[in-house]
Amino acid sequence: MKDSNSEKLLSEKLDLKTKLAYGAGDLGPAITSNIAIFYLLLFFTNVAGIPAGLAGSILMIGKIWDAVNDPIVGLLSDKTKSPGWGRRLPWMFYGAIPFGLFFFLQWIVPPFSSETSNNIWPLFWYYVVIGIFSQALFTIVNLPYTAMTPELSQDYDERTSLNGFRFTFSIGGSILSLIFAQIIFYLVSDPQQQYITLAAICTVIAVISLYWCVYGTRDRILAFEAKRIQLEQPPEIPFLQQIKIAFSNRPFLFVIAIYLFSWLGVQITATVIPYFVIYCMKLKDSQVPTVLIAVQGTALLMLSVWSYLSKRYGKKLVYFLGMTLWIIAAAGLFFLKSNQIGLMYLMAVMAGCGVSTAYLIPWSMIPDVIELDELQTGQRREGVFYGFMVLLQKFGLAFGLFVTGNALQVSGFKETVAGQIELPIQPESALSAIRIIVGPVPTICLILGLILTFFYPITREMHAEIMLKLQERRGNRV
Repeated sequence: MKDSNSEKLLSEKLDLKTKLAYGAGDLGPAITSNIAIFYLLLFFTNVAGIPAGLAGSILMIGKIWDAVNDPIVGLLSDKTKSPGWGRRLPWMFYGAIPFGLFFFLQWIVPPFSSETSNNIWPLFWYYVVIGIFSQALFTIVNLPYTAMTPELSQDYDERTSLNGFRFTFSIGGSILSLIFAQIIFYLVSDPQQQYITLAAICTVIAVISLYWCVYGTRDRILAFEAKRIQLEQPPEIPFLQQIKIAFSNRPFLFVIAIYLFSWLGVQITATVIPYFVIYCMKLKDSQVPTVLIAVQGTALLMLSVWSYLSKRYGKKLVYFLGMTLWIIAAAGLFFLKSNQIGLMYLMAVMAGCGVSTAYLIPWSMIPDVIELDELQTGQRREGVFYGFMVLLQKFGLAFGLFVTGNALQVSGFKETVAGQIELPIQPESALSAIRIIVGPVPTICLILGLILTFFYPITREMHAEIMLKLQERRGNRV
């Protein structure tokens, strides 16, 4: 009777309640990672007083560890057995509160020494340790969450819709965090208190949203798990052989490369845009969230548009349209003058159109790759594929953050001394470096992503054929 109920539930379209709950699972990680992407490097240099090169190294170390633990968590979540929770949900349930706590600890500046010069290295190691724990806990809650997509739906277009809900919450959370930043920066004058207050609010929202996802998707996940267990399981493939099989999957290599270049563009731009607004456009730091909201707000509004166009014309065309707009905007930022504020906002809107496709399209491709792998190997290994996808992406991001921080330091960027009220005047070499990092560097990444997307092999027709063969095989097993 239980099996028939599971079959019935899985045969039904996803209801709004489940889609909303699934989307909420990305709200917490999005709010916290958005604040970290936009402000953590700025916080290290302008509040904690850490030189830009060391600050970039802190972020790089955290991202490298984050990348290393991704396939480990992915593999372990594939092997998790919990009759009442499935394979993914226990990780989110037990990891939510520690994840929130260590995110908050990143925004404290411990007074290790009264001498500013003696405080730099203790702070460096403090943020390295906290960053390692914070990134590990981010993986523990977020990677099993991302691996849930193919378990909630096996429909090609419904997955795009499901990811639309996910990224509505994701981008909506990013906008919400920026609105909080705008309000807090306006009401609180002390820079350190600004970030502590912002981190506390984001922590509470992050933890609550993760539990919403766990309880809201549980029935559908357990239905999928019951069906998966019911099927005859083939012999388990050793871990090293799984890696070999994953990287012999040609479409998978395309997806991780497309995602890597898309998110290098996102990460590098997001990290340096506060510096660009403050030092190149000569605006106050309280105006940074407004520019970021223009990008993220556009990305949120465009999600439904891109989702509709994807169903009608395909994923490739949507990606090409969005990235082209973003490339024009990124290239244009390099030439902006400080009095061209209106043009800056126009480019922020254009960039937002591209950011939206960077969220939506690569994550809609990866479940198709997983089904191709299942057809070839007989195993469902969502955790392995998502883990290695994010691993390579984060190695790239770690490199991007390291280069960004050190490029600023080499160019002569002057960090703020702890307690200093006025921001230091930056040399022309530092301003030029900021312009290059915000414009030409992301442009190159996006163009490389476009080239790879052109050659991506899985079409809607090919996916339909894969699913037909899988259904025939599953029918023969029962």
